[in-house]
Amino acid sequence: MGTFVIKKRNNGEFQFDLKAGNGQTILTSEGYTTKSGCENGIESVRTNSQDESRFERKISANMKYYFSLKASNGQIIGTSEMYESSSSRDKGVDSVQSNAKGAKVDDQTV
Repeated sequence: MGTFVIKKRNNGEFQFDLKAGNGQTILTSEGYTTKSGCENGIESVRTNSQDESRFERKISANMKYYFSLKASNGQIIGTSEMYESSSSRDKGVDSVQSNAKGAKVDDQTV
């Protein structure tokens, strides 16, 4: 089972990482100015990750593969790490889909 880990950045913004059961980070959020905004982002990942069309598969300038998860309004909720192959990226998408819905929250800002 996955875990959403809420952290505070050096600039004071909140962010979350979705970690798979093995502890590997599979999705990192954008920065949020408030913790409640960050928590809403987690709920958005839970919902939107269940819709395959919300994942945008991309290739970086240095030919690494990654994906972004978008909300229904088109805003990016989170981005993956860089992968060496498209099949590894697709496994990352699968991992987000299977881990996000039931993931617990580990708030490391308290």
